[in-house]
Amino acid sequence: MNRFIKVGGLGVVVAVIGIFVFIVSQVVPMFQSAKVEVPETIGVGEPLPEGSYVAIASDEWGERPLALRTDGRFFASDLTNGGASTELDFQFLEGDTISAVSALPGSGVIAVGTSGGKVHLIDYSYEAAFSAGKRTVKEVLAKGYSGDFGGSVKRVAFGQSGSARLVAGLASGDAGDRLTVNLIERKRSLVGTGTWKETASIDLSKTLRPGVPVNSLLVSNRADTLIVVFANGEVDYHFRSGNATTFELRQTFRPFADLTNPTISSAGFLFGDVSLVFLSPTGENVIFSLYRTEEEPVRIFHPTKHFAPLAGKGSDAFFTKSLRNKAFLVGSGKRASLRHATTEKVRWESELPFSVKHALIGAKYDSLLFFGDDRRFHRFVLDDPHPEVSLRALFGKVWYEGSPEPKYEWQSTGGSDDFEPKLSLVPLIFGTLKGTFYALLFAMPIALFGAIYTSEFLHPRNKVYVKPVMEIMASLPSVVLGFLAALWLAPILERRVPSILCIAVLLPTASFLIGWMWSRQPQSIRKHVPAGREFLYFLPVLLGILYIGWHLGPIVERFLFTVEDAATGTRIGDFTRWWPAVTNTVYEQRNSLVVGFVMGFAVIPIIFTIAEDSLSNVPGALRSGSLALGASRWQTAWRVVLPTASAGIFSALMIGLGRAVGETMIVVMATGNTPIMEWNVFSGMRTLSANIAVELPEAPHHGTLYRTLFLGAVALFVMTFAVNTVAEVLRQHLRERYKTV
Repeated sequence: MNRFIKVGGLGVVVAVIGIFVFIVSQVVPMFQSAKVEVPETIGVGEPLPEGSYVAIASDEWGERPLALRTDGRFFASDLTNGGASTELDFQFLEGDTISAVSALPGSGVIAVGTSGGKVHLIDYSYEAAFSAGKRTVKEVLAKGYSGDFGGSVKRVAFGQSGSARLVAGLASGDAGDRLTVNLIERKRSLVGTGTWKETASIDLSKTLRPGVPVNSLLVSNRADTLIVVFANGEVDYHFRSGNATTFELRQTFRPFADLTNPTISSAGFLFGDVSLVFLSPTGENVIFSLYRTEEEPVRIFHPTKHFAPLAGKGSDAFFTKSLRNKAFLVGSGKRASLRHATTEKVRWESELPFSVKHALIGAKYDSLLFFGDDRRFHRFVLDDPHPEVSLRALFGKVWYEGSPEPKYEWQSTGGSDDFEPKLSLVPLIFGTLKGTFYALLFAMPIALFGAIYTSEFLHPRNKVYVKPVMEIMASLPSVVLGFLAALWLAPILERRVPSILCIAVLLPTASFLIGWMWSRQPQSIRKHVPAGREFLYFLPVLLGILYIGWHLGPIVERFLFTVEDAATGTRIGDFTRWWPAVTNTVYEQRNSLVVGFVMGFAVIPIIFTIAEDSLSNVPGALRSGSLALGASRWQTAWRVVLPTASAGIFSALMIGLGRAVGETMIVVMATGNTPIMEWNVFSGMRTLSANIAVELPEAPHHGTLYRTLFLGAVALFVMTFAVNTVAEVLRQHLRERYKTV
């Protein structure tokens, strides 16, 4: 048997270590940097014909990119077939020349401005066909719109939202430059979609600075925002509300106002069009995001992120965004750098063997496409499955888009594709500690005093019934307790919090008062009550006090917890409205009070059973000696038995703590599962264990959320291990101090 126990114990240790190693192995890949390499089968295309190329586009696989030359001719490079290049049979300029261009990644549109004053929108798409098990991709080009801007177009920008397109153009004229924004719409009918028609033309020339050139124009994909970047480093933010045909100049700011040279060499929207990325000629890289403060009536741009300066410096900077996440690619000359806005980290940076003229991030975030000064396309394979992960994003404060300040936040999913994952584990750790605190706050006094009374004062015949009842409490499934907490207890407590407060004051006070009065009675009276059965005589009194406290609550609520009724103007008693008004915190039906009661109910049997066993195992000689020296039963229990059993009692508390930390179903069903950080007893929480149970079934296998949940399991494992280690050290210390010979 000794050998069997040793082998079994060793097997348990090996199993625990194996589980921990497996969990850690799922977490480690999250912290790997991005890998960029040139594949052997696809990568470099043939040189395109001589000329200046002003824009590039690509299919979602990054296999057949397009390049637009200044004479309006398109060239495609087939990177799957040795990089062979072909000229496409599509011409739209009709003798004009290109003077400005805007190719927004993922839009399927290239906006072209000409020296003749025209702006053309070229729609491009790719059609995939399969033959003999091989996929072939074919380009489809069409002219979607042509407009006249009255002069040579210097800058052009484009944005599209559903059936609305916004085209901005800066054109030269006799009286100076003119900034015009055209609204283009397409009506849908039962027989299909119509053609694009210009419905409004907005003149914003008055917002231009005399003598200050415009470096670039940006239009958001919501077709409601126009950004004008000036050569002196100033940026204008124009906004169009709803279906309005006017723009409001909401803000003018300088991203690099603190630099000696505040000019901007490159600018662009991040995925989602809520943040702007700016790059200076000296390599400084900052991000400004839209949010509203309490003092501001509308959202405007504020600085939120500051990256390490780019090593490559110069005015020939480039910028492109990812279409999957908040990553972006910036660079200048031969230097390219892949960065992520949420984590504020450089994912990859390198010196390339060619100067970059244009760049794109693959639509699936699996490749980087460069067009160099050698007129070749260079495709690099990108392996960066977890760009939104860093130690700061997981455990530090992060300045998320739309937030007025950095904060801890957990929100793994959103309602749109451009959602920014918020994967901070701090609210979950806080929720775990909060739930454990309120559960033990309720369970510890009841379990410990119950164990002391059962061990030292209760009649031996009554102990026979107490321990089985406690074991029945421990046998109740947590899912049943959670079900009762959510559907039965929570609605009751929502209406009767004042009653709970009255009971919490009256019942302990009455219990101590009864005990004190009983201890002061002469022996001639006390001898009529058998020792250990006093509770049978006092129980009716305590039940009566419980009844009084329950019905006293509404009366106390009407006098103490009053608020003004907005409908009648009179003051009414309503604790659910009084609490938010006084504390400026929320009051929710499923809250920490409910969790404290129900999870405490689940923890009480564990603490009680182990503590009672520890107290009962104290040698009877110690009790007899203390009583013989004149100590009362309470003095003996408090000063002799309790210190002697302190090691076992401490173990009971730690095991109860571990039970509360790992509880899942009660927290899932009774708290509302909100990952917030406040100690408010009337608000909910989300714990690490509950978060794993809720999120894991929906987490993509080996995805970022999947691995983050495993990191939560590691955090839970480490917390439990640390608490148990400290508990064991203290237990051994108490055991050595109070051991009996």
